[in-house]
Amino acid sequence: MTRAAAAMSHAFVVIEFKGVTKRYGRKVAVAEVTFSVRPGKVTGFLGPNGAGKSTSLRVLLGLDHATSGTALIDGKRYRDLRYPLRTVGALLDGAQPAPDRRGVDHLIWIARSNRIPRSRVGEVLDAVGLTDAAKQRVSKYSLGMRQRLGIAAALLGDPAVLILDEPVNGLDPDGIRWIRNFLRDYATQGRTVLLSSHLMTEMAGTADDVVVIANGRIVADGSLPEITRGHASLEAAFFALTGEQKQVWA
Repeated sequence: MTRAAAAMSHAFVVIEFKGVTKRYGRKVAVAEVTFSVRPGKVTGFLGPNGAGKSTSLRVLLGLDHATSGTALIDGKRYRDLRYPLRTVGALLDGAQPAPDRRGVDHLIWIARSNRIPRSRVGEVLDAVGLTDAAKQRVSKYSLGMRQRLGIAAALLGDPAVLILDEPVNGLDPDGIRWIRNFLRDYATQGRTVLLSSHLMTEMAGTADDVVVIANGRIVADGSLPEITRGHASLEAAFFALTGEQKQVWA
């Protein structure tokens, strides 16, 4: 498929959070979270530790149920998608494959479960630079290699939507540059990218739009220039918006 054809086939898939509230007992993790993620853009999702980023993503991906409100992908709940990996590719921080499984076998298993052609396994291994390590067991992978394997799994279905939580974790400088360029190129094909990260400098060089969450509520939602207007940097805007007084990311 050409890039132009891919852009047309993946156009207009929007992520929508509509008044999402999630309670764990008496604790309110997120409250009335409402924002949209547009196709053709990389949207950065920022917030201090414990602000509600992971909870929001888990609700979106059907791993947690919202107490109220809805989180939709292309107008549907994740669980209602017929073949989820063909619409959404996701990497959540902390998700790890079985350590005794070879990297290629991990991807083959995922592909079979979603009726994805086996040919895609070789394609995504090549895309993330793991072809030579494909037959190694995951237990032998470095943190950066495991991260690349997770990104490969997210790409298996050639999805219209990518949802990545801390994707540069463990990557070396070359890997960070690769993921930055890859995500921007992916978005220019008309696809939708939602990116959660603590690396402000990297986010400033990657994101088109920014959503900031603090204490479980959305405190800012706009283009990168809108969010940073009147501030020296995205980091300065982040501190001003969240009231944080110290650095909370690695």
